[in-house]
Amino acid sequence: MGVRQKILFVDDDAELIASLKRKLRRKFAIDVAEGPLRALEAVTENGPYAVVVSDLRMPGIDGLEFLTRLKKTCPDTIRIMLTGYADLQEAMRALNTGGVFRFLAKPCPEEELEEALAAGVAHYLQVTGEKEFLKGSLRGIIKVLTDLLGLLNPEAMARSARVKRLVVAMARYCDAPDIWRIELAVMLSQLGAMVMPESMFATLRARGTLEGERAALFAVHPAIGADLLDNIPKLGEVAHIIRHQETPFAGDGEDGPSGKQIPLGSRLLKAALDYDRLLTSGTGRDVALAAMAGREGLYDPRVLELLGVLAGAREGYSRGEATVTSLTAGMVLEEDICLGTGETAAVAGQVVDPGLIERLQDLGAFRKQTLKVLSPTTETAASDMTDPALLALLRRVRSALPDT
Repeated sequence: MGVRQKILFVDDDAELIASLKRKLRRKFAIDVAEGPLRALEAVTENGPYAVVVSDLRMPGIDGLEFLTRLKKTCPDTIRIMLTGYADLQEAMRALNTGGVFRFLAKPCPEEELEEALAAGVAHYLQVTGEKEFLKGSLRGIIKVLTDLLGLLNPEAMARSARVKRLVVAMARYCDAPDIWRIELAVMLSQLGAMVMPESMFATLRARGTLEGERAALFAVHPAIGADLLDNIPKLGEVAHIIRHQETPFAGDGEDGPSGKQIPLGSRLLKAALDYDRLLTSGTGRDVALAAMAGREGLYDPRVLELLGVLAGAREGYSRGEATVTSLTAGMVLEEDICLGTGETAAVAGQVVDPGLIERLQDLGAFRKQTLKVLSPTTETAASDMTDPALLALLRRVRSALPDT
């Protein structure tokens, strides 16, 4: 027999919730809370709950406000409203504001209540099951794609690494739903660059712009990446974000989206990537922000405002210096490492892994070179790095292949 999902009943009528618990405890794992304040304590101490059933009219915090708070703190929990004041206006507010799954009127027949609870639990399992799939099964696919990009086009991979934390920080400030989709979109935003020359992205980083055929080729890389991801189940919304990462806020003059129709993740990426172009080509922070503010129609004004507040912050990292021999996995390079031949051994924004350390240490002349780096100061920052063992293996495989 499977584990029974927990259900919380919230009402200021102690006798009612005690009665419901007695009637339903054989079929469901029931907790009760007398009023919204105790319910919030129960969610914190005993959650997560699959389903929360709340009365509408309660003293202090009413049911609608309680469910709205619950939606923010426990977005996966299914919310059901049970009340004796079943007017249509309150029901619509509950559905729209509190994200209520069902609206039931007191007195509710026991069979109808049981059916609603069963449907709520089933929906909760579906939602959380999909997220577990994305965290589990898709994690391997995503890692392979990002590691391949890091192998085939380190310049492009470093570009997405430089903007990842900024985009995710802006998404959190926007209270974006499903931030994990935006984070995936950032990680895979340069996926289309796997089929493009690394030198093109090096030029973009150095000059901040491309011209002629290179500009036209660069313009199609979001569509290439999105088309690749469209073939992977559950990544359709991520692909949509990537497809429009270069779309101006005012639209591109075609039949595509504009304004708020453009996915939030795309709007965040557009601003962060353009900001990165300016910084890496030598423009200072304040000048870069001023230049972007003057580009009418390119950016969501709210995103541009957030960029001004959060740009340049490296939360979870501290700046410092290290020699090649003192590099450790998880550090982020803040400058290129160039060989005497003009070849780039590593690029700014690249995450240090054992394979890179081994490669640099083989270049004996660079063992004592001092490098500017960002060191992770938290476990979260350190965990952002790509799997070092897999990336090292891929680099060794690539080095064994003949030049083409």
